[in-house]
Amino acid sequence: QMQLKESGGGSMQAGGSLTLACATSTYTYTTYCMAWFRQPPGKEREGVALIDSAGTTTYADSVKGRFTISRYNAKNTLFLQMNSLKSEDTATYYCAADFARYLPYGSSWLEGSRYNYWGQGTQVTVSP
Repeated sequence: QMQLKESGGGSMQAGGSLTLACATSTYTYTTYCMAWFRQPPGKEREGVALIDSAGTTTYADSVKGRFTISRYNAKNTLFLQMNSLKSEDTATYYCAADFARYLPYGSSWLEGSRYNYWGQGTQVTVSP
């Protein structure tokens, strides 16, 4: 059973930066695709970014150029660097693990049902 735990959430003014971390409980995480999702208040969960075992990344259009996903395998930790934050980035952010090794085809990475494990989430609030 893999455990994921997010941290780093908080409140921030628009234009600021925040880094989220996701600690994992197993070294085998290095062979998985890891992703960040978010769920804004009153809305459905949406994909934010994914990084595969080779370090290949993909992003939702809404965060391209502002967010960076990375992984520090030596510490079994996934990161999401968020810059130029906007009020519409306000959401609960979740990390998720997919047993697939490499970037899924097309936009299938956005399908939450493909992920095998999820964290509990961390809240990010961006004020105008």
